[in-house]
Amino acid sequence: MPGKTLRSKTAIRRLHERVSAEFGREMTIAFLLQDWDDPYNVGGMFRVADAVGAKELILTGHTPVPPHPQIHVTSMGHHRRIPFRSFDSHEEAVARLKLEGYHLVAVEIAEDAPHYKQYAYPEKLCLVIGNEVNGVYNRVLSMCDGAVFIPMAGKGKSLNVVVAAAIVAYEAWQSPLPEEAQG
Repeated sequence: MPGKTLRSKTAIRRLHERVSAEFGREMTIAFLLQDWDDPYNVGGMFRVADAVGAKELILTGHTPVPPHPQIHVTSMGHHRRIPFRSFDSHEEAVARLKLEGYHLVAVEIAEDAPHYKQYAYPEKLCLVIGNEVNGVYNRVLSMCDGAVFIPMAGKGKSLNVVVAAAIVAYEAWQSPLPEEAQG
């Protein structure tokens, strides 16, 4: 039977630190948001990024950027904690991230993409999350190092972009380091 809801910021922080040390792993994670339309989704993504300890968000194309009133509403201040960069060109952003040593994984329903729980996520990871309607563009997908998908039990084709990013990011953060990287 659960106890009382924790309200103290100190108690909540201690709980998160204890559980993170037990279930999380050291990694650098970033998110590339490709041509997102909805600023509320962008705000939600800042919250997810903070929750998984992400280093930054990369906003490409016409993705709304802070300061933006709708981002502010849903980010609940997290847009001030998580650094972000903006690129007009998706391809330029991908090329820059690769030069910085990121392994780019698209969260997309793509040919030969494994289930998101079957991927060996490396220590330096950027999850590429495509447009809310059109997904990750084929040109960007072809530049990624891999892709994963989230299976759906209902009739819907996919989840909301923020929800999908959160599911995969938590799996990456809590999955063991790939054997070849353990040395």
